[in-house]
Amino acid sequence: MERQPKKAIVLGATGLVGNCLTRRILEDEQYGEVLVFTRRPTGISHSKLKEIRADLLSLYAQKPVFKADVVFCCVGTTRAKTPDKERYRKVDYGIPVTAARLCRENGIPAYQVISSLGASEKSPFFYNRLKGEMEAEVLEYALEETHILQPSLIGGNREAVRKGERFAQGLMRFLDPLLLGPLAKYRMIQPEDIAQAMHHLADHPRKDPRVPSDLIRSIAREAWGKNPNKSTIA
Repeated sequence: MERQPKKAIVLGATGLVGNCLTRRILEDEQYGEVLVFTRRPTGISHSKLKEIRADLLSLYAQKPVFKADVVFCCVGTTRAKTPDKERYRKVDYGIPVTAARLCRENGIPAYQVISSLGASEKSPFFYNRLKGEMEAEVLEYALEETHILQPSLIGGNREAVRKGERFAQGLMRFLDPLLLGPLAKYRMIQPEDIAQAMHHLADHPRKDPRVPSDLIRSIAREAWGKNPNKSTIA
């Protein structure tokens, strides 16, 4: 019996990881539709792609159409971009948790969300503590498959380049070769590697929901080799 095409939802498809992941999924014959909720166009043209204009801060209002086999949440902001802590919380905590709630209420079995290396509810640092609180709340929904990816500093070229990010990326390029053994998880990771790992995990779920940065890189390397395939989608 022929398997029905899968449907995916991607949140954050205009970001570095989300855009790369969306292109990967569109190229996968297993998927018949990719639904994206976004405030601005993704810049991707494909017959399987459906874009819905929506404010992700009001994501719950999309419940009637929030239906899929798997949801990928690649949403995130930075302190430089969102200095107001309350708004920061609405983005980095509110959107992922709302997405998990919608998965639970709409019977979506699989959910993946990007967090951060060092996330902990007990962290003295606001960013890491908020990520830890988000992770704990997402896990409370007890979905069939949950993967929380915890990347280290993410590389890549952003539309808005901030001095702090440029400095951090330059420093990590120097330090990366020195980070060996247990310290390897702190190496800078590329958005393509995260997207590859998320794509792979959708078909090869793990029992442990948390996926630290070194494991993300390992999963990506195992699935596609050391050099990511380039997308052919416009």
